[in-house]
Amino acid sequence: MDSLLDVSSTMLYTAFVLYLIATFFFGATIKQKNNRSKQGISGKIAITLTIIGFLAQIVYFITRWMASGHAPVSNLFEFVTFFGMSLVFAFIIIYFIYKLNILGLFALPIAMILIAYASMFPTEIAPLVPSLQSHWLYIHVTTVALGQAILAISFVAALIYLIRQIDQTVRSKRTTWLEIILIALFLFIGFSFISTAFNLSGYSAEFEYSFNGETVTTDYHLPPIAGPNEGELLTGDRMEPLFDAPGWMHGVDAARKFNTLIWSVLTGLMLYGLTRLILRKRVGAAIKPFLKKAKPDMLDEISYRAVAIGFPVFTLGGLIFASIWAQIAWDRFWGWDPKEVWALVTWFFYAAFLHLRLSRGWHGERSAWLAVGGFAIIMFNLIAVNLLLAGLHSYA
Repeated sequence: MDSLLDVSSTMLYTAFVLYLIATFFFGATIKQKNNRSKQGISGKIAITLTIIGFLAQIVYFITRWMASGHAPVSNLFEFVTFFGMSLVFAFIIIYFIYKLNILGLFALPIAMILIAYASMFPTEIAPLVPSLQSHWLYIHVTTVALGQAILAISFVAALIYLIRQIDQTVRSKRTTWLEIILIALFLFIGFSFISTAFNLSGYSAEFEYSFNGETVTTDYHLPPIAGPNEGELLTGDRMEPLFDAPGWMHGVDAARKFNTLIWSVLTGLMLYGLTRLILRKRVGAAIKPFLKKAKPDMLDEISYRAVAIGFPVFTLGGLIFASIWAQIAWDRFWGWDPKEVWALVTWFFYAAFLHLRLSRGWHGERSAWLAVGGFAIIMFNLIAVNLLLAGLHSYA
C-alpha cells in the first residue's frame, strides 16, 4: 500500500507542476501580437501539457483508490483534489470547442490553487465511517464535484469578461467588487503558503479542551491566534492564544480550523498588499491589457453554456442522489444539515441565473456577476460550511 501511495503522491505533484508549466505557455499566447504560428505552437504545447497533467492526476486517483479500497472522495483532501481534476477536465472539453487560450491562463491556476488547498488537509487513508460505506459515495460525491467544476468554468469565463469589460481607469463599485474577487483568490494562495511554511518548519502546539463533555486534545500546526474555547495549552514553549474561539463553534477541531482561517486571511492580504506595491495599481487594472484579444461575446457564451451543463449535473449529485443516500444512511431524505441547506441555496441561485438569463435577457455583465456570485456560494460551502459549521457532514 505504501508504494501505491508514493506513486499517487508523485502523480499529484507531477500534475501540479505540469499545470504550472502549461499556464506559462498559455500566457505566452497573449504576448505574441503578430506571429500567429507562434501563438499556435504555444497553445498546442500548453493544452498538451494540460492533458498529460490530467492523465497524471487520473493515475493519482486510481492508485489512491487501489491503496484505500474505496473511491478517494471521502475527505476534504480527496474531494478537493477530485474537484480540481474535474475542473481541468471541464476546461479541456471547453478548450477543444472554443480554442480559447486565455481560458487556460485562468482555469489552470484555479485548479492549482485547489490542489494546493487540498494538500493542507490530512492525506492519510482512514477506514470509512459506516454512513460512507455505500456505492452512493461514488455516485453522489463525484457528480457533485463534476457539476461544481463545470460551474467553476462559468466563473472563469465570467471573471475574464469582467476584467476585460469594466473600465479600470476610474474607481467605482464595479472595480471595487472585482478587486474583492481577486483578493479572495489571494486568500487561497495565502492559506497554501502559510500552511506549507509552518508544516515544513515542523511547528506543533497541543491543546486540551472539553468537547461534548469529554476531554480531548488537538494539535495546532499554525501559531494559535485563536485557541479552543476554555482550552489549555499543553506545549509550554509555544505562544499563548491571543483570544479563544467563539463558544458557538462546536464542530470537531472548530477552533483550530478557525485559527487556520485567520492565518489564511492575514497572509492572503499581505501577499495582495505586496502585489499592489509591486504593480502600483489594482490587480484587475494590471491584468486587463493582456485580455484585449478576448472576445466578450464568446466569454459570455462560455459562461452561460457552462451553467446550462453544470446545473443539471449538480442537481443530480447535490439534490437527487444526495437525498437518496440520506434516506439510506440516516432514514430521512432531508434534515436541514448545514451542507444540505447550502446545496439547496446553490441550486436556487443557479436556477435563478438561468431564469434571469433566458426569461429576462440578463446577458453580458449582469450574467457575469451572477456567475461569479454562484461560484462564491460554492466556495463558501466548501470552506466555511466544512470547516466552521458542525453537522452530519463533519467527517469530511
